[in-house]
Amino acid sequence: MKEFGSLAAFADHLAALQAGVTAQLEKGLDRAAKRVQKTAQEEIGHYQEAAGPFQKWEELTRGTQDDRERKGYTRNDPGLRSGAMRQSIERQRQGLQAAVGSNDDHLVWFEMGAKAEPRSVLGLAAHRESEAVGQIIRDAVAHGLSGGG
Repeated sequence: MKEFGSLAAFADHLAALQAGVTAQLEKGLDRAAKRVQKTAQEEIGHYQEAAGPFQKWEELTRGTQDDRERKGYTRNDPGLRSGAMRQSIERQRQGLQAAVGSNDDHLVWFEMGAKAEPRSVLGLAAHRESEAVGQIIRDAVAHGLSGGG
């Protein structure tokens, strides 16, 4: 057990622990956001099964498949055309907040179902990675508290 010669020494130790935990959490949030981003990008172009509150991706209609083919795209890869929607998925972290998202309107329509049944990408990826994200954050806190950082 660590002993402290004064309250000031104990306060300094707590301040160092706080800084270490914060530094490790920031690194952990980067890793967690990267994981969700990668999963979301990998979902596009592949039919997804239902998970949590997110429904199964329904088969593209024959009309949509025909339209895709006429335009030079693969016939049956939902959400994947030029790859722009997939590449639009980005991550950001500022301090102890992280976000994964896109500024591509097509992804918003795809996610929310504006033109067809919803095919969640971002929500589904976050749901699928929730256990791993939780573990990453727990490990970051533990590492920070043990003096890492």
